[in-house]
Amino acid sequence: MANWRDGEGILTVGAVAVPLEVAASYKARTRGLLGRDGIDGAMLLTPAASVHTFRMRFAIDVAYLGRDLDVLAVVTMAPGRLGLPRLRSRHVLEAEAGAMAGWGLRAGTALKVDVPGRLTRG
Repeated sequence: MANWRDGEGILTVGAVAVPLEVAASYKARTRGLLGRDGIDGAMLLTPAASVHTFRMRFAIDVAYLGRDLDVLAVVTMAPGRLGLPRLRSRHVLEAEAGAMAGWGLRAGTALKVDVPGRLTRG
């Protein structure tokens, strides 16, 4: 999916709607969740195939997403870790550790992302 922009939207996982921040620019992806004490909802990094948690203040759930926003894998990462790149990953979704399980998000889940001017369904 091309033409992503930094901004806000809604992530839908089944019947659960989650506030979403989109980090599409190099600057926003580089900053990510660094310097924060948590996040209400999730952050979508695009394009991205891997993440790290160096200088993070909290553990995160990381979902690696394919081109059509299908969930390829979900892992929990403690601060100070380097995630290995996933070959088919085009986007990465981050949330506080434990949040994704609460939403029912797991490998194989199709996600829907709704941001102003763009509706994407996986």
